Amino acid sequence: MKNKFNPWHDVSPGDNLPDIVNGIIEIPKGTRAKYELDKDSGLLMLDRVLYSSVYYPANYGFIPQSYCEDRDPLDILILSQIDIVPMCIVPAKVIGVMRMLDNGEADDKIIAVAEGDPSVSHINDISELPAHFISEMRNFFEDYKKLEKKTVVVEEFLDKQTAIKILKESFEMYKEKFEKR
Repeated sequence: MKNKFNPWHDVSPGDNLPDIVNGIIEIPKGTRAKYELDKDSGLLMLDRVLYSSVYYPANYGFIPQSYCEDRDPLDILILSQIDIVPMCIVPAKVIGVMRMLDNGEADDKIIAVAEGDPSVSHINDISELPAHFISEMRNFFEDYKKLEKKTVVVEEFLDKQTAIKILKESFEMYKEKFEKR
């Protein structure tokens, strides 16, 4: 029997867009497991265990009802003091974006803070994050696929306004791709 509910298509991206979005966690902070949404079933699938001895520096997931050039929903990194369980819907305040190329293909990652976590919810723009944390994120994403002989290039970290522009474009692309669904 086919699953009738798919988090990518059936969860709202949020009521306070574009400043606050719902992110759906696939990978908790601090793990080496690379989970991905199985687009057909709506369940999580273990894609692989990271080849390198590195751990996700933030909770990682996707924004529902978004779509990008890589044929996936828009990725989101949600900062929080806790590791958030997979498939949890997290209202998150958008603070910036990491522009990235994954094997030569654009693969932007929205950076946000968990709205319900008082340890980070006061942050309003990526410029407020410690420089070392930005370095850690850059290092993780540039290194985590090296032992797979794949290249990732982190181009730059940009502000909230740029992130919101990318977010809006991903919602438009989703409507164009899936409106007839």
